[in-house]
Amino acid sequence: MITGHGDDAYLYEDIRMDFSSNIYSHADLSELKAYLCGRLDVIGHYPEPEAATLERAIAEQRNVATECVVVTNGATDAIYLVAQAIGNYLPDSRRCEEKLCFKIKHPTFSEYGDACRVFGMKETEESGLHTSIWLCNPNNPTGEVTETAEVLRMAHEDALVVVDQSYEDYTIERMISPSEAIAAGNIIQIFSLTKTFAVPGLRIGYVIASPKWAKRIRRSLRPWSVNALAVEAGLWLIRHQKKAVTDMDAYLAEAQRLRTNLLAIEGMEVLPTKTHFMLCRMSGMPARELKERLVCKHHILIRDASNFEGLDEYCFRIAAQTPEEDDCLVDALRSCIHKV
Repeated sequence: MITGHGDDAYLYEDIRMDFSSNIYSHADLSELKAYLCGRLDVIGHYPEPEAATLERAIAEQRNVATECVVVTNGATDAIYLVAQAIGNYLPDSRRCEEKLCFKIKHPTFSEYGDACRVFGMKETEESGLHTSIWLCNPNNPTGEVTETAEVLRMAHEDALVVVDQSYEDYTIERMISPSEAIAAGNIIQIFSLTKTFAVPGLRIGYVIASPKWAKRIRRSLRPWSVNALAVEAGLWLIRHQKKAVTDMDAYLAEAQRLRTNLLAIEGMEVLPTKTHFMLCRMSGMPARELKERLVCKHHILIRDASNFEGLDEYCFRIAAQTPEEDDCLVDALRSCIHKV
């Protein structure tokens, strides 16, 4: 899905508060920017064909073997590379294409299904030898977290489990560790420096998997797919660990306060969440119309979630920001309701 994601402020002229992206919009990037200003000479040379230097840094930070890490051009690139590796290497996949399937719990990020279909897989509700299970944890857009024991159970019972942990740093719930995934042998993890450090324009993701699966994924890498500035930024971020949110407990408490205030609005439903974003539903007003009202009257942007499979036209997603901005959102939503 090329369009229809959040953070589409480029479509509007005067967005002052952005709740549409799951990335915290107030991260302090000043030190990173200053560092990159001093490294601009790298744009005059090709980057490494594979981002091997950054892979070594991530492997050291994650305490895994370098051969288990594959750096990608953002987490979405990782999703497509994993799907391609599965399509190429699952047993007998070319001879038994009708049996090559993927399993997804909806609603979730659309790119899992899109990527699997690109590489010849069909969606199923069944498990089996030729089925890969795709899991977003924490899940976008619901904020639900699947417990580590459940992830390991799925890996024990099924052929292959792909876990996208792009939002792992936006929850205090325990996630499956890279060492646990590698030891299982059939768990592939996807991570996003983009989201952890709030640098979506740089596109830095990576995969951690067993040596066997990492090698298969690496075979589909495009040369020079991770640009030189992204590699420099990734190395600096891994070294300094300047995460987007400095006090996660306080931020998650603010997200829960926002949810409580939203639930006080007549006709509003908000799913429970274990992260900073939440799925909402406004009865009586389609999300597309609500989004346009908030943009035009309040310069506020939300994520129309009606294009997630399994959701209807009234669903939207927001991510908590500052307390002041969150209060503005609640007031703006309330005023929209009163003008229905």
